[in-house]
Amino acid sequence: MGLSAVAQFSLWDAEDPAPTPPPDIAPEPTPPTRPRTRRKRAAAADRAPDDAPAPAAAEPTTAPAASTADAAAVAPADSIAAEDAEDTAMANDSPSIHSGTEPSTLVDAAPTTASTAAESAPTVAVLDPGATNNTAARRAITPADAGAAAPDPEDTPAAESGTDAAASAEIDSATPRFESPEPRAEFGAAAAWIAAALPAHADEWERRLLDDRELLGDIAFAVGGPFHVMYPDRVGGNIEAFRQAFAAAGLDGAIYYGKKANKAGCVVRACAEHGAGVDVASTGELVAALAHGVRGEDLMVTGPAKSDRLLWLAARHGALITVDEPGELDRLVAAGIAARVLLRVRPPGSDSRFGLTGTELNHAVAGSDLGPVRLAGFSFHLSGYEPTPRAELAAELIERCLWARDHGHQAAMISLGGGFGVDYVPAPAWDRFTAEAGPQWFHAGKRFDSYYPYHCPTPGAAMLATVLEYADLAKNLRDNGIRPAIEPGRALLDRAGSTVFRVQGSKVRSVHDISYQLLTVDGTSLSLSEQWFSSEYLPDPVLWPTRPGTVTGACVGAATCLESDMLSWRRIPLPRPATVGDLLVYPNTAGYQMDSNESAFHQLPIPPKVVLHEAPGGRLRWTLDAG
Repeated sequence: MGLSAVAQFSLWDAEDPAPTPPPDIAPEPTPPTRPRTRRKRAAAADRAPDDAPAPAAAEPTTAPAASTADAAAVAPADSIAAEDAEDTAMANDSPSIHSGTEPSTLVDAAPTTASTAAESAPTVAVLDPGATNNTAARRAITPADAGAAAPDPEDTPAAESGTDAAASAEIDSATPRFESPEPRAEFGAAAAWIAAALPAHADEWERRLLDDRELLGDIAFAVGGPFHVMYPDRVGGNIEAFRQAFAAAGLDGAIYYGKKANKAGCVVRACAEHGAGVDVASTGELVAALAHGVRGEDLMVTGPAKSDRLLWLAARHGALITVDEPGELDRLVAAGIAARVLLRVRPPGSDSRFGLTGTELNHAVAGSDLGPVRLAGFSFHLSGYEPTPRAELAAELIERCLWARDHGHQAAMISLGGGFGVDYVPAPAWDRFTAEAGPQWFHAGKRFDSYYPYHCPTPGAAMLATVLEYADLAKNLRDNGIRPAIEPGRALLDRAGSTVFRVQGSKVRSVHDISYQLLTVDGTSLSLSEQWFSSEYLPDPVLWPTRPGTVTGACVGAATCLESDMLSWRRIPLPRPATVGDLLVYPNTAGYQMDSNESAFHQLPIPPKVVLHEAPGGRLRWTLDAG
């Protein structure tokens, strides 16, 4: 029998090599300096290597060899030898990969526990973002990895053959166990062609949604197409976790949500209710943030070459403006607009198109009359998810703030920008995927040069704590009266939403005599896109509802005429064959996946956002997002 929908989420803990840090930072040219006892510098030997961030490992080009003994565990393939075979959507005719025994049980680890990669990581008490009652639920960010290791394929019982294998693959769907739907060693010959599972971490609200026998189906019926599910309470929990990391370091840090990551009104409302600001980069984003309750003084306006209208509106509402080029500052000064500004620093050695060079910074601070414009401090953004370079550049900017004060400026804030990682999948699953992935797992032999790093060993608030701990950065900020700020987008949306598609077609295809499903859903990959890298969205979708069946490989295509429009090129191990009318729930998609590339191509409807709210009696009820 098939795994329950909830059981398709597996909770593992994390350990994964972090991306290589960005180049070492030192402002150029450096401003005049003098010895200061209040400031501590990191030793030169501790500085990060001068390397660019590295993407996740690319796949190998050869498929694992399957043994003759394993082949007996595979159900006979349907008689489909060519691409012009008839389509099929019937469950009884769908291909199945039979396993010899039940999937092995995984430890139900706490979904929001962050493990660090280095022994030197700090131990900081922070709120559990996924807890229902954040005032009572606290957790510790420690260097220890409390998760359970993945099942060792060497310890898996040998596969059975023939009808015995099919019978033993039946799993009790009524028991909600957190198990992997896919024990690799028991796929036999099919293991070479079916992708390793990448189960996502799950929160309580997600389990409740999947366990509800009617809610998802009712929403799908009402919407009549694909939709996104949002749970804004989780956003509030993530904000509180970052705030607690600041407080543990003795700092009153400012938090600005990067609105570009998701435009849902419910997210901005959650920020307003939890005292967080919003980072906007357009007039439309600014107006929407005000409409959902964020005060003007709690807005940060970013982006390059801002329009005169955006600068005027931002200054009018008292927003903090990050200046990206000298021309922006000149226009503000010439207009005589009273405004608060941060100067965005371009890291020396970087070829980024954003930020001011050392020469431009020096002229803005010491070589011009800013009139009514008030210099509040400096900001920066770094790529990758390595804490050390952020801490080092922040330490450099403390000196810039002190120098700016010598020239009569307030200079009391440093924004560390965004780029706080999210841990989508557990370390053992990610390690296995990156070690073994290749075109043999993907429909039509699709190749990817790299993947977005869906495992992060020190995510979110844990990463902030590590930054503040490095080289006494928090103490240096306190001693010099400088308030840190952050601009997280993806990290504030961690586990705050999912994307749901309805299966509306199914074909059977085969590779090396192993059959798999080629599904079509009622939407497009533009509503489930990882835009920063040449990578599809990798966390496994959950098949809903639960019905009996056997583990089946499946790829997922879109309802468009484009050959390239695939939601999942890889053959995902589903717990049973999917049928028309089933729902595929892609987890943790609120951070960029929903909005960044959405399109009404083919005049298909853009998926609406459905907002879940707590109701009396422990129920969940829903409404459409106000936008």
